[in-house]
Amino acid sequence: MQHKLILGALALALAALATNASAQNVTLNVSSWVPPSHLITADVLVPLCKDIESATQNRVKCNMLPKAVVAPPQTFDAVRDGLADLSFSAHGYTPGRFVATDVAEFPFLGDTSESISVAYQRIHDRMLAKLDEHKGLHLMGVFTHGPGQIFNTKRAINSLKDLEGMKIRVGGGLVVDIANALGTVPMLKPAPESYELLSQGVADGVFFPKEAAMSFKLVPLIKHATFVPGGLYNVTFGVVMNPAKWKQISPADQAAINKLSGEALARRAGKAWDATDGRAVKALSDAGIPIVNASPQFVAEIKARTSKLEQAWADKAKAKGLDGAAALAALRAEIAKPTN
Repeated sequence: MQHKLILGALALALAALATNASAQNVTLNVSSWVPPSHLITADVLVPLCKDIESATQNRVKCNMLPKAVVAPPQTFDAVRDGLADLSFSAHGYTPGRFVATDVAEFPFLGDTSESISVAYQRIHDRMLAKLDEHKGLHLMGVFTHGPGQIFNTKRAINSLKDLEGMKIRVGGGLVVDIANALGTVPMLKPAPESYELLSQGVADGVFFPKEAAMSFKLVPLIKHATFVPGGLYNVTFGVVMNPAKWKQISPADQAAINKLSGEALARRAGKAWDATDGRAVKALSDAGIPIVNASPQFVAEIKARTSKLEQAWADKAKAKGLDGAAALAALRAEIAKPTN
């Protein structure tokens, strides 16, 4: 009898060990709505996953899904509901859902994604996280794309008069207000639809970071580019995980993943974007596409048209309990710091 009791206790102990071991082995289904060659997939998500696997000694692994589980605007909800475990999206794809994130989308914030993204993550941690705008999601990090520029199929853009009335594809968020202020007709569409919009003449141009001309194969379609120093706008992104899946990961492995999240993730994304922006400029030049660098007069025109946007956003932020002016000032101060 005693022998049977010992065997039974041993069996229960082994079962408990097996259960604990299996609880620490987690597979993350990762969804991306940009192509496999796009920097967010190739240079952010894939290496992030490899580092997660290494840091957790393969207890947490990634399964890169062959295609996105939903259209880009539904991504945050898809991760919240468990259709995917890890993904990213642009905050502006769901109008009205996010307010604080606009802090990093204003014109003339900086010339690199890395400087803006790292600063944005710091300000998010310090001032924005308390608003809980990513409720229902485990937020791993935030970042911005490279400074937004002007691309079109019609004519060189040297002034607001050249831009007026153009149908411009935009990604949502503050850039919609910027596009309206500049006299264009904004078309809110996800980035992967840009080729079709331009090739069919539905849109006359796009507001995009430099990399997008290459990443979304727009170089054959674009006839003119105008680069605005400091950027015409930025788009902010969030990398998110399903909270139930996050809870399945052991505390020790969560700690290891946290070291790869936040500012480390923002810096990873920023560096990747800046490198791809550089390659895209070469691709535009090699294709013979004329590039206009916005003149001081043109920049002054843009500033005059967009100057009221900061106060309008600050009013919306105040309604959510955020001092928008203070957050924007803090962001600019962080951007001015060395990125290393």
